[in-house]
Parts: sequence; C-alpha cells; structure tokens
Amino acid sequence: MKHGKKYVDAAKLIDKTKAYETKEAIDVCLKTATAKFDETVELHVKLGVDSRHADQQVRGAIVLPNGTGKQVRVLAICKGDNVAKAQEAGAEYVGAEEFTQKIQGEGWMDFDVLITTPDMMGLVGRLGKILGPRGLMPNPKAGTVTPDIARAIKEAKAGKIEYRLDKTNIIHCPIGKVSFGTDKISENFDALLNAIIKAKPAAAKGQYIRSVALTTTMGPSVRINPAKIGGAV
Repeated sequence: MKHGKKYVDAAKLIDKTKAYETKEAIDVCLKTATAKFDETVELHVKLGVDSRHADQQVRGAIVLPNGTGKQVRVLAICKGDNVAKAQEAGAEYVGAEEFTQKIQGEGWMDFDVLITTPDMMGLVGRLGKILGPRGLMPNPKAGTVTPDIARAIKEAKAGKIEYRLDKTNIIHCPIGKVSFGTDKISENFDALLNAIIKAKPAAAKGQYIRSVALTTTMGPSVRINPAKIGGAV
C-alpha cells in the first residue's frame, strides 16, 4: 500500500526495530499526528487466547478516566417510566417500535450506542443481523442491556467504551484524542489495559498479552513492549 508524504514523514519518527515503553510510545504516537483535525488515538492489543472458544472470550466495558473526546449519540429503546429517565439522562433518541422499524426499514444508523432494558430485548433482538456486524448490538456484559437505563446513558456520555476480541484475537479501542496530551492518554491507556488484564480467561495459557500498539487515525503504528506492562504474562 502506497502512503502519502505526511504518513511517510511521520513514520520516520518511529524506530521500527524498537518496542517502546508506554509513555515514550504515547509521546511518539502524538507527534505522528499531522491531520488538520483532532485525530483519535487508538489502542490495539493482541491476546494469547483463541476467540473461537467460548471460555476464552475477552469482553467488557469501562468508563475511561478522561473520556474519548467524542460526542456520543445514544439511542434508548425503552417504554413506560424509562422514557422520561432516558430523556433526562441525555439520550438523543428515545422510543421503541418506531426506531426499530426505522433501522429495519430505512437502514437508519444515526447513533453511536444503543442502550435498552431487559424487557425490550424481544424487540431489539430482531435487529441482531443489522446491529451485530456493526458492533452495536446491546449486551449485558457491556452494560448496554440494563434496568438502570439512566446510569448507562450517563456512562456512555462520559466516555464508556466496550472492548472485545475480533476474529484475529485483537482488541481495538479508541483511548482519546491527540489534543488530550500524553498524561490524559496515559491514564486512559492504563485504565483500559488493567481492565483487559483483569478479564483474562482462566482457560488462557502462556503469554496473555502478545503485542500492544498505538496509532492515530491517519498515522503509523507505534509498538509497545508488552514485557513492560504489568500482568502481560
């Protein structure tokens, strides 16, 4: 793949033979951001598990200490008293059948998170084939299926992210914006890594954290030495 001049120049700032310590890696990563917009900093963690086995799944959610820097649009699927609670908590869209029909019939997707209550899963479950591939299907483990819908909405707005393995056993997550600076990105990095380490399945054997890398939206990858991260083995 051919890259542009800005990418090539940014890549020269990185020593490809080196696995950096965390703070140094964050510093270097932020320096590679050359776009005219505030790029997202992304964390990529390859784990020594096999996602094909149910007992080796790694999935959860965490509210990052400094948020993600992104405005999160919430769709709340609920009824009854929960409608007012969801509206007061700041959900952009609140309703039930009218929104599930809009998603199914019109392909409407103008939201970032879908939060619902357990009693509505019969309705929301019909959207699995649409929401699942996009990573938008609500799940109790991620806290997006919950009786306390107001709390879940507030957490989503505060910067709650879901982490889970892809088919290649890698977790990809945003951990803030370039404008956050090293300290805030470092705090978010530590919080997410600690959550992933705590989520280590009992069935996982050998080295758990195989590789760790940081990138910005448009920038090259910076490798971090997993041996320098607590709980990596």
